Amino acid sequence: MNTEPEGLDEKTGDFVVLEVTVTEDELAPMVDRAWKEIAAEVKLPGFRPGRAPRKLLEAQLGSDYARAEALRKALPEFYAEAAITHDVDVIAPPELSITSGEESGDLTFTATVEVRPTIVVAGYDGLRVEVPSPVVTDDEIDAQVDRIRSQYGELVEVERVAGDGDYVRIDIHGTRDDEPVEGLTADDYKYLIGSGLIAPEFDEHLGGASVGDVVQFTAAAPGGDDEDPVDFRLLVKGVEERVLPELTDEWVAEATEFDTVEELRDDLRSTAAAQREDQTRSSVRVRIGAALAALVDGDVPASMVSQDVQSRLQGLAYQLQGRGIALDDYLRITGRDPETFTAELQEASDEAVRTDLALRAVAAAEGLEVDEDEIDHEIVHLIGDSDITVEDAREQLQSEGQLSAVRSQLLKRAAMEWLVQHTEVVDPDGVAVPAELLELPEHDHDHD
Repeated sequence: MNTEPEGLDEKTGDFVVLEVTVTEDELAPMVDRAWKEIAAEVKLPGFRPGRAPRKLLEAQLGSDYARAEALRKALPEFYAEAAITHDVDVIAPPELSITSGEESGDLTFTATVEVRPTIVVAGYDGLRVEVPSPVVTDDEIDAQVDRIRSQYGELVEVERVAGDGDYVRIDIHGTRDDEPVEGLTADDYKYLIGSGLIAPEFDEHLGGASVGDVVQFTAAAPGGDDEDPVDFRLLVKGVEERVLPELTDEWVAEATEFDTVEELRDDLRSTAAAQREDQTRSSVRVRIGAALAALVDGDVPASMVSQDVQSRLQGLAYQLQGRGIALDDYLRITGRDPETFTAELQEASDEAVRTDLALRAVAAAEGLEVDEDEIDHEIVHLIGDSDITVEDAREQLQSEGQLSAVRSQLLKRAAMEWLVQHTEVVDPDGVAVPAELLELPEHDHDHD
């Protein structure tokens, strides 16, 4: 089989044409196989399935019938082989067209295929991105300590207006068309202001209320159903605040695994700092990728965006399936309609494609390269604990046309690390993030 790639200027976008020639000898086994498959399906009087002679089948169906079937199945295979041979970076299915040999002799066909465009990105060497601060403040530690204390707090009735964080004891009467609504009528119900557990309007109307007040309003029924709104009438019968235990070494020793307030705060700070640093570290490449994507002008190939959307959908479906959740239920739980969800996917995929193209552009502009040792190292990571050798894995990747993808992934990773070193990374206050938080542990490829 001979192939020749060439550009195609008259197409919009980035396309190449592969001209593929297949000799009659190469095609003959496929034609033979097609006749055998036809014989197994065609019923001729006097012959069991698969036993009819080929000459009789040719007489009945025509000598070119099996060749047409063979070409229908073989063209995609020959095209795929040609694309791998010439390392064509395909991003969409090809348009195949036979130019000669459809009925006999050597076969020649062309494959017009869209390829990944090569772009130039300006300004990538002057990026500035903002990431979450790795610093844990005293106020944050105080809030964590108070959350622990609140678990041991006591509710005490107070004589004042209700405020956020207070519990109010109320009688609830929910009606629709003057008829009580099941589940929305209760006496002496304790409601936490600010929780939004029943409806947001509860927080709005109970804040500032005093004992004896009656508040009335109309709100949507809890659960977000499509029924008519509910008329609520609430009688405030009591206001309670949660009184926290005094923060002393004695209380800490009794309620926690630590002996002193200082030990508790130090442990909370250490845990929070580690979490905050991980958050900062993981945000660096995400924010740089987004900033880089914003530098890509114009539209990107719709085929690449579509493929990325499908990949995201499949990944999400797999995760949800493992939890026993249907996609419709997921959308309902997260409060998103299909149109909003689709738009979010499209936006994320568009940014991902722009980042992909831009990282390749940075690698080319900076002359970044990947050597064979790096590829072998990556293959070792890919095969994990399997028994296959690096050599066999490399050969398999090569035969399946995936070795170039591995090389490209490493190049993009190198481009991202180049950007990390040449980007101004700051926290929300404009303070430079420490250099150690810009590094990733080995084989942490979440940013790929």
